[in-house]
Amino acid sequence: MAQLSALDRFLALLQAAVRDGTLVKLTLGKHRGIDASLKNIFIRPVALKNGQQLSFLYRHATRDITKNLQPKEAIKLITELLGTDFLDAHLFTPLQTVQLEIPTDSKSRISIKTASNAPAAAPVTHDRERDYLIPPDAPWLQALGITNERAQPREGMAAKFRQINKFVELLSHLAAETTLPLDRPFRLVDMGCGKGYLTFAAASHFGQRVEVLGVETRPELVTLCQRVANDVRFTHLQFSAGTIADIVLIGADVLIALHACDTATDDAIAKGIAANAALIVVSPCCQKELRPQLTAPPILADALKHGIFQERQSEFVTDALRALLLEWAGYRTKVFEFIATEHTAKNLMIAAIKDHTPGSEATAQKIRDFAKFYGIRSQKLASHLGFSL
Repeated sequence: MAQLSALDRFLALLQAAVRDGTLVKLTLGKHRGIDASLKNIFIRPVALKNGQQLSFLYRHATRDITKNLQPKEAIKLITELLGTDFLDAHLFTPLQTVQLEIPTDSKSRISIKTASNAPAAAPVTHDRERDYLIPPDAPWLQALGITNERAQPREGMAAKFRQINKFVELLSHLAAETTLPLDRPFRLVDMGCGKGYLTFAAASHFGQRVEVLGVETRPELVTLCQRVANDVRFTHLQFSAGTIADIVLIGADVLIALHACDTATDDAIAKGIAANAALIVVSPCCQKELRPQLTAPPILADALKHGIFQERQSEFVTDALRALLLEWAGYRTKVFEFIATEHTAKNLMIAAIKDHTPGSEATAQKIRDFAKFYGIRSQKLASHLGFSL
Protein backbone atom coordinates (compact mmCIF):
# COMPACT_ATOMS: atom_id res chain seq x y z
CA MET A 1 0.00 0.00 0.00
CA ALA A 2 1.34 3.41 -0.97
CA GLN A 3 2.36 5.62 1.96
CA LEU A 4 0.11 8.60 2.58
CA SER A 5 1.64 12.03 1.98
CA ALA A 6 2.02 14.44 4.88
CA LEU A 7 -0.89 16.49 3.53
CA ASP A 8 -3.15 13.44 3.23
CA ARG A 9 -2.28 12.34 6.79
CA PHE A 10 -3.05 15.82 8.09
CA LEU A 11 -6.40 15.96 6.29
CA ALA A 12 -7.30 12.51 7.60
CA LEU A 13 -6.58 13.64 11.16
CA LEU A 14 -8.64 16.78 10.59
CA GLN A 15 -11.60 14.81 9.23
CA ALA A 16 -11.44 12.45 12.21
CA ALA A 17 -11.35 15.37 14.68
CA VAL A 18 -14.39 16.99 13.02
CA ARG A 19 -16.26 13.68 12.86
CA ASP A 20 -15.51 12.76 16.49
CA GLY A 21 -16.16 16.24 17.86
CA THR A 22 -12.60 16.57 19.22
CA LEU A 23 -11.51 19.56 17.13
CA VAL A 24 -10.47 22.47 19.36
CA LYS A 25 -9.17 24.74 16.63
CA LEU A 26 -7.25 24.82 13.36
CA THR A 27 -4.95 27.64 12.29
CA LEU A 28 -3.70 28.27 8.75
CA GLY A 29 -0.55 30.35 8.39
CA LYS A 30 2.26 31.40 6.02
CA HIS A 31 -0.18 32.93 3.59
CA ARG A 32 0.95 33.04 -0.05
CA GLY A 33 -2.35 33.91 -1.75
CA ILE A 34 -3.32 36.83 -3.96
CA ASP A 35 -4.82 38.96 -1.18
CA ALA A 36 -1.70 40.38 0.52
CA SER A 37 -3.76 41.77 3.43
CA LEU A 38 -4.82 38.29 4.58
CA LYS A 39 -2.54 36.97 7.32
CA ASN A 40 -4.15 33.89 8.90
CA ILE A 41 -7.34 31.90 9.11
CA PHE A 42 -8.53 30.59 12.48
CA ILE A 43 -11.12 27.79 12.38
CA ARG A 44 -13.17 26.42 15.25
CA PRO A 45 -16.39 24.40 15.67
CA VAL A 46 -19.63 26.23 16.46
CA ALA A 47 -23.16 25.01 17.14
CA LEU A 48 -25.78 26.99 15.26
CA LYS A 49 -29.52 26.56 14.91
CA ASN A 50 -29.03 24.63 11.67
CA GLY A 51 -26.47 22.29 13.21
CA GLN A 52 -22.75 21.96 13.77
CA GLN A 53 -20.56 24.14 11.55
CA LEU A 54 -16.98 25.33 11.31
CA SER A 55 -16.41 29.05 11.82
CA PHE A 56 -13.63 30.62 9.70
CA LEU A 57 -12.09 33.82 11.06
CA TYR A 58 -10.15 35.50 8.24
CA ARG A 59 -7.58 37.73 9.95
CA HIS A 60 -6.62 40.63 7.65
CA ALA A 61 -4.17 43.43 8.42
CA THR A 62 -6.94 45.91 9.23
CA ARG A 63 -10.13 43.86 9.55
CA ASP A 64 -11.54 40.44 10.43
CA ILE A 65 -14.13 38.50 8.42
CA THR A 66 -16.07 35.51 9.77
CA LYS A 67 -17.74 32.81 7.64
CA ASN A 68 -19.54 29.67 8.83
CA LEU A 69 -19.54 26.52 6.68
CA GLN A 70 -20.96 23.02 6.93
CA PRO A 71 -18.23 20.52 7.87
CA LYS A 72 -18.12 18.91 4.41
CA GLU A 73 -17.79 22.30 2.68
CA ALA A 74 -15.25 23.46 5.25
CA ILE A 75 -12.95 20.46 4.78
CA LYS A 76 -13.18 20.86 0.99
CA LEU A 77 -12.15 24.53 1.29
CA ILE A 78 -9.30 23.72 3.69
CA THR A 79 -8.05 21.05 1.26
CA GLU A 80 -8.00 23.63 -1.53
CA LEU A 81 -6.21 26.25 0.60
CA LEU A 82 -3.40 24.03 1.91
CA GLY A 83 -0.39 24.04 -0.37
CA THR A 84 -1.76 26.89 -2.48
CA ASP A 85 -2.73 29.89 -0.35
CA PHE A 86 -1.31 28.61 2.96
CA LEU A 87 1.90 26.69 3.63
CA ASP A 88 1.48 25.97 7.35
CA ALA A 89 -1.30 24.56 9.52
CA HIS A 90 -1.74 23.67 13.20
CA LEU A 91 -4.47 21.26 14.31
CA PHE A 92 -5.34 21.21 18.01
CA THR A 93 -7.33 18.47 19.78
CA PRO A 94 -7.44 17.59 23.49
CA LEU A 95 -5.04 14.72 22.82
CA GLN A 96 -2.53 16.05 20.34
CA THR A 97 -1.13 18.99 18.39
CA VAL A 98 -0.42 18.39 14.72
CA GLN A 99 1.66 20.71 12.53
CA LEU A 100 1.78 20.55 8.74
CA GLU A 101 4.59 22.37 6.92
CA ILE A 102 4.56 22.69 3.14
CA PRO A 103 7.93 24.11 2.01
CA THR A 104 8.10 25.40 -1.54
CA ASP A 105 11.47 23.73 -2.13
CA SER A 106 11.08 20.34 -0.45
CA LYS A 107 8.58 17.69 0.65
CA SER A 108 5.78 18.46 3.08
CA ARG A 109 6.36 17.52 6.71
CA ILE A 110 3.98 16.58 9.49
CA SER A 111 4.80 16.51 13.20
CA ILE A 112 2.52 15.13 15.90
CA LYS A 113 2.96 15.79 19.60
CA THR A 114 1.00 14.31 22.44
CA ALA A 115 -0.66 17.40 23.84
CA SER A 116 -0.60 17.10 27.60
CA ASN A 117 -0.68 20.90 27.42
CA ALA A 118 -3.21 21.15 24.59
CA PRO A 119 -5.95 23.78 24.86
CA ALA A 120 -9.17 22.53 26.36
CA ALA A 121 -12.12 22.37 24.00
CA ALA A 122 -13.85 25.75 23.97
CA PRO A 123 -17.61 26.23 24.23
CA VAL A 124 -19.14 25.95 20.76
CA THR A 125 -22.51 27.61 21.21
CA HIS A 126 -23.23 31.08 19.85
CA ASP A 127 -25.62 31.82 22.72
CA ARG A 128 -24.19 35.15 23.92
CA GLU A 129 -25.87 34.79 27.34
CA ARG A 130 -23.87 31.65 28.15
CA ASP A 131 -20.90 31.47 25.78
CA TYR A 132 -18.15 32.82 28.05
CA LEU A 133 -14.51 31.83 27.75
CA ILE A 134 -14.38 32.36 31.52
CA PRO A 135 -17.59 30.86 32.92
CA PRO A 136 -19.31 32.84 35.67
CA ASP A 137 -19.20 29.86 38.05
CA ALA A 138 -15.38 29.82 38.10
CA PRO A 139 -14.51 29.64 41.85
CA TRP A 140 -11.77 32.28 41.61
CA LEU A 141 -14.26 34.86 40.33
CA GLN A 142 -16.26 34.51 43.54
CA ALA A 143 -13.10 34.48 45.68
CA LEU A 144 -11.97 37.78 44.13
CA GLY A 145 -15.38 39.37 44.63
CA ILE A 146 -16.52 39.50 41.00
CA THR A 147 -19.41 37.03 41.26
CA ASN A 148 -21.71 35.95 44.09
CA GLU A 149 -22.59 32.47 45.34
CA ARG A 150 -25.16 32.16 42.51
CA ALA A 151 -22.43 32.70 39.88
CA GLN A 152 -23.83 36.12 39.00
CA PRO A 153 -21.73 39.32 38.74
CA ARG A 154 -21.94 41.35 41.94
CA GLU A 155 -23.36 44.86 41.83
CA GLY A 156 -21.02 47.06 39.83
CA MET A 157 -18.95 44.11 38.57
CA ALA A 158 -20.84 43.14 35.38
CA ALA A 159 -18.61 45.38 33.24
CA LYS A 160 -15.51 43.89 34.89
CA PHE A 161 -16.75 40.38 34.12
CA ARG A 162 -17.23 41.33 30.45
CA GLN A 163 -13.77 42.95 30.37
CA ILE A 164 -12.18 39.76 31.71
CA ASN A 165 -13.80 37.69 28.97
CA LYS A 166 -12.92 40.24 26.30
CA PHE A 167 -9.30 40.22 27.44
CA VAL A 168 -9.11 36.43 27.28
CA GLU A 169 -10.66 36.46 23.81
CA LEU A 170 -8.07 38.98 22.58
CA LEU A 171 -5.19 37.16 24.26
CA SER A 172 -6.33 33.85 22.78
CA HIS A 173 -6.36 35.30 19.25
CA LEU A 174 -2.95 36.91 19.75
CA ALA A 175 -1.48 33.69 21.14
CA ALA A 176 -2.75 31.80 18.08
CA GLU A 177 -0.77 34.19 15.87
CA THR A 178 2.37 33.84 17.97
CA THR A 179 5.06 31.18 17.80
CA LEU A 180 4.83 29.71 21.29
CA PRO A 181 6.55 26.53 22.50
CA LEU A 182 4.66 23.28 21.94
CA ASP A 183 7.01 20.99 23.90
CA ARG A 184 6.51 22.77 27.23
CA PRO A 185 4.09 25.20 28.91
CA PHE A 186 4.70 28.73 27.73
CA ARG A 187 5.59 31.31 30.41
CA LEU A 188 3.32 34.35 30.83
CA VAL A 189 4.28 37.25 33.11
CA ASP A 190 1.71 39.87 34.15
CA MET A 191 3.52 43.04 35.25
CA GLY A 192 1.62 45.20 37.73
CA CYS A 193 -1.18 42.65 38.05
CA GLY A 194 -3.11 44.41 40.84
CA LYS A 195 -5.83 42.16 42.26
CA GLY A 196 -5.05 39.61 39.58
CA TYR A 197 -8.33 39.51 37.66
CA LEU A 198 -6.65 39.15 34.28
CA THR A 199 -3.80 37.06 35.67
CA PHE A 200 -6.29 34.47 36.92
CA ALA A 201 -8.19 34.72 33.63
CA ALA A 202 -5.08 33.81 31.61
CA ALA A 203 -4.23 30.93 33.95
CA SER A 204 -7.83 29.69 33.82
CA HIS A 205 -8.20 29.89 30.05
CA PHE A 206 -4.89 28.32 29.00
CA GLY A 207 -4.78 25.79 31.82
CA GLN A 208 -1.72 23.57 31.96
CA ARG A 209 -0.47 24.99 28.65
CA VAL A 210 0.88 27.97 30.59
CA GLU A 211 2.91 28.92 33.64
CA VAL A 212 1.79 32.33 34.93
CA LEU A 213 3.62 34.79 37.16
CA GLY A 214 1.86 37.89 38.49
CA VAL A 215 4.08 40.76 39.68
CA GLU A 216 2.59 43.39 42.02
CA THR A 217 4.09 46.04 44.32
CA ARG A 218 1.45 45.80 47.07
CA PRO A 219 2.29 42.81 49.31
CA GLU A 220 -1.27 42.53 50.65
CA LEU A 221 -2.56 41.89 47.11
CA VAL A 222 0.21 39.37 46.45
CA THR A 223 -0.79 37.50 49.62
CA LEU A 224 -4.49 37.58 48.69
CA CYS A 225 -3.94 36.40 45.12
CA GLN A 226 -1.55 33.62 46.11
CA ARG A 227 -4.03 32.37 48.72
CA VAL A 228 -6.83 32.26 46.13
CA ALA A 229 -4.56 30.54 43.60
CA ASN A 230 -3.73 27.89 46.20
CA ASP A 231 -7.39 27.49 47.20
CA VAL A 232 -8.53 26.86 43.61
CA ARG A 233 -5.49 24.61 42.99
CA PHE A 234 -3.95 26.70 40.23
CA THR A 235 -0.51 25.15 40.66
CA HIS A 236 0.62 26.85 37.44
CA LEU A 237 -0.05 30.35 38.84
CA GLN A 238 2.32 32.21 41.18
CA PHE A 239 2.49 35.78 42.48
CA SER A 240 5.56 37.80 43.46
CA ALA A 241 6.04 41.19 45.14
CA GLY A 242 8.11 43.74 43.26
CA THR A 243 8.09 46.67 40.89
CA ILE A 244 8.18 46.42 37.12
CA ALA A 245 11.46 48.30 37.02
CA ASP A 246 13.19 46.18 39.65
CA ILE A 247 11.92 42.65 38.98
CA VAL A 248 14.56 40.28 37.61
CA LEU A 249 12.82 38.53 34.73
CA ILE A 250 14.39 35.28 33.62
CA GLY A 251 12.55 34.10 30.54
CA ALA A 252 9.07 35.04 29.36
CA ASP A 253 7.19 33.89 26.28
CA VAL A 254 4.33 36.34 26.84
CA LEU A 255 4.49 39.59 28.80
CA ILE A 256 1.45 41.70 29.64
CA ALA A 257 1.22 45.02 31.49
CA LEU A 258 -2.19 46.63 31.64
CA HIS A 259 -2.58 50.20 32.92
CA ALA A 260 1.01 50.51 34.11
CA CYS A 261 1.32 54.21 34.85
CA ASP A 262 3.46 56.53 32.69
CA THR A 263 6.97 55.16 32.09
CA ALA A 264 6.21 51.88 33.92
CA THR A 265 4.77 50.76 30.58
CA ASP A 266 8.17 51.45 29.00
CA ASP A 267 9.86 49.47 31.77
CA ALA A 268 7.55 46.52 31.08
CA ILE A 269 8.06 46.62 27.31
CA ALA A 270 11.82 46.75 27.80
CA LYS A 271 11.69 43.75 30.15
CA GLY A 272 9.73 41.82 27.53
CA ILE A 273 12.15 42.67 24.74
CA ALA A 274 15.15 41.77 26.91
CA ALA A 275 13.51 38.43 27.76
CA ASN A 276 12.96 37.80 24.02
CA ALA A 277 9.22 37.44 24.62
CA ALA A 278 7.30 36.21 21.59
CA LEU A 279 4.28 38.36 22.53
CA ILE A 280 4.08 41.66 24.43
CA VAL A 281 0.69 43.17 25.32
CA VAL A 282 0.40 46.53 27.08
CA SER A 283 -2.40 48.96 27.82
CA PRO A 284 -0.67 52.29 28.58
CA CYS A 285 -1.87 54.75 31.19
CA CYS A 286 -1.05 58.34 32.22
CA GLN A 287 1.39 59.20 29.41
CA LYS A 288 3.05 62.19 31.11
CA GLU A 289 6.74 61.88 30.23
CA LEU A 290 6.72 63.55 26.82
CA ARG A 291 4.27 66.37 27.45
CA PRO A 292 6.92 68.89 28.69
CA GLN A 293 9.06 68.14 25.62
CA LEU A 294 6.34 68.50 22.99
CA THR A 295 7.02 71.37 20.63
CA ALA A 296 3.96 72.05 18.53
CA PRO A 297 4.66 72.11 14.79
CA PRO A 298 3.70 75.57 13.52
CA ILE A 299 0.59 74.36 11.76
CA LEU A 300 -0.69 72.82 15.04
CA ALA A 301 0.38 75.58 17.43
CA ASP A 302 -3.00 77.32 17.73
CA ALA A 303 -4.89 74.07 18.23
CA LEU A 304 -2.46 72.77 20.85
CA LYS A 305 -2.80 75.84 23.07
CA HIS A 306 -5.75 73.99 24.62
CA GLY A 307 -4.77 71.70 27.49
CA ILE A 308 -7.07 68.84 26.48
CA PHE A 309 -5.52 68.70 23.02
CA GLN A 310 -2.04 68.79 24.52
CA GLU A 311 -2.92 65.82 26.72
CA ARG A 312 -4.31 63.80 23.83
CA GLN A 313 -1.39 64.74 21.62
CA SER A 314 1.00 63.55 24.33
CA GLU A 315 -0.83 60.22 24.56
CA PHE A 316 -0.72 59.76 20.78
CA VAL A 317 2.95 60.67 20.41
CA THR A 318 3.99 58.48 23.37
CA ASP A 319 2.18 55.36 22.21
CA ALA A 320 3.01 55.85 18.53
CA LEU A 321 6.68 56.12 19.47
CA ARG A 322 6.40 52.94 21.56
CA ALA A 323 4.87 51.05 18.64
CA LEU A 324 7.62 52.25 16.29
CA LEU A 325 10.35 51.27 18.76
CA LEU A 326 8.81 47.81 19.11
CA GLU A 327 8.88 47.42 15.32
CA TRP A 328 12.56 48.46 15.34
CA ALA A 329 13.14 45.81 18.04
CA GLY A 330 11.78 43.04 15.80
CA TYR A 331 8.04 43.03 16.53
CA ARG A 332 4.94 43.36 14.38
CA THR A 333 2.59 45.70 16.22
CA LYS A 334 -1.16 46.20 16.46
CA VAL A 335 -2.79 49.16 18.21
CA PHE A 336 -6.51 49.02 18.96
CA GLU A 337 -9.22 49.72 21.53
CA PHE A 338 -9.40 47.09 24.25
CA ILE A 339 -12.78 47.94 25.78
CA ALA A 340 -15.51 50.49 25.18
CA THR A 341 -14.80 54.08 26.19
CA GLU A 342 -17.86 54.22 28.44
CA HIS A 343 -16.07 51.85 30.84
CA THR A 344 -12.72 53.66 30.84
CA ALA A 345 -10.94 56.26 28.72
CA LYS A 346 -7.70 54.27 29.17
CA ASN A 347 -8.65 51.67 26.60
CA LEU A 348 -5.77 51.60 24.13
CA MET A 349 -3.89 48.34 23.71
CA ILE A 350 -0.55 47.76 21.98
CA ALA A 351 0.16 44.15 20.98
CA ALA A 352 3.56 43.19 19.63
CA ILE A 353 4.39 39.82 18.04
CA LYS A 354 8.04 38.88 17.50
CA ASP A 355 8.42 38.14 13.80
CA HIS A 356 11.49 39.74 12.21
CA THR A 357 15.13 40.65 12.73
CA PRO A 358 15.57 43.78 14.85
CA GLY A 359 17.60 46.88 14.01
CA SER A 360 16.10 48.04 10.69
CA GLU A 361 17.84 51.29 9.72
CA ALA A 362 14.81 52.36 7.69
CA THR A 363 12.60 52.02 10.78
CA ALA A 364 15.21 53.80 12.90
CA GLN A 365 15.13 56.79 10.53
CA LYS A 366 11.33 56.92 10.67
CA ILE A 367 11.51 57.01 14.47
CA ARG A 368 14.05 59.84 14.48
CA ASP A 369 12.01 61.82 11.94
CA PHE A 370 8.89 61.34 14.06
CA ALA A 371 10.67 62.44 17.25
CA LYS A 372 12.18 65.48 15.55
CA PHE A 373 8.79 66.58 14.21
CA TYR A 374 7.41 66.75 17.75
CA GLY A 375 10.58 68.00 19.43
CA ILE A 376 11.18 64.80 21.39
CA ARG A 377 14.75 64.53 22.65
CA SER A 378 14.49 61.60 25.06
CA GLN A 379 12.03 58.84 25.88
CA LYS A 380 12.19 56.04 28.45
CA LEU A 381 11.76 53.02 26.16
CA ALA A 382 14.28 54.44 23.70
CA SER A 383 16.74 54.84 26.58
CA HIS A 384 16.13 51.25 27.73
CA LEU A 385 16.86 50.02 24.20
CA GLY A 386 19.93 52.22 23.77
CA PHE A 387 18.21 53.94 20.84
CA SER A 388 19.37 57.49 20.20
CA LEU A 389 16.58 59.84 19.15
